[in-house]
Amino acid sequence: MIMLRNLTKTFVIEGYRKTVLSNVNAVFPTKVSVGLLGRNGAGKSTLLKMISGAMDVTSGEILTDGQISFPVGYAGSFHPDLSGAQNTRFTARIYGVDSDALMAYVEDFSELGPSFHLPVRSYSSGMKARLAFGVSMGISFDTYLIDEVTAVGDASFKKKSQAVFQDKMSSAGALFVSHSLGQIKELCKAGAVIDGGQLHYYDNVQDAIDHHLRILSV
Repeated sequence: MIMLRNLTKTFVIEGYRKTVLSNVNAVFPTKVSVGLLGRNGAGKSTLLKMISGAMDVTSGEILTDGQISFPVGYAGSFHPDLSGAQNTRFTARIYGVDSDALMAYVEDFSELGPSFHLPVRSYSSGMKARLAFGVSMGISFDTYLIDEVTAVGDASFKKKSQAVFQDKMSSAGALFVSHSLGQIKELCKAGAVIDGGQLHYYDNVQDAIDHHLRILSV
């Protein structure tokens, strides 16, 4: 379970204040995959970063009762001067899992080849996403924070990524950000829409998609 209690996030840029989330109260249930929707800039990635602890809230609080993944797709998850392999081993130590087993899993899953042993700063955005998704799926979390990464790669890699994600969802939950409504509908049971600083939660993902489409038509 993840609970947002009076959550507010405001950015101040050159004296201009922008509030992306304003006094939000919501609960994301345990073992439910939730598609997170909203316009570009609505605050979807910001919310994932705050839930993971990678970004501070302005006010309010986020309460959890399980282990949450890092935001998959967030470039700041890895040290750019370390190789993919070194970042994988470091992450294994942080979360207390077998580092050799995680290394073997990620190297095979990510299909990075020799680049797995090169610095992450040399990676394309797609390669970083493959690494992040592999590391995340190689660790058993209660909730996975996923940002677009199952859309990375060719058709074969996308199919493999979606199969792994669906397998994880048999025993875990997720907050899943994607611009593909078809992917949201296929992979998520519930949905949430960030609209005008507020978050609207729907038990039925189609209701969230309908809300999102209404926003885009305005």
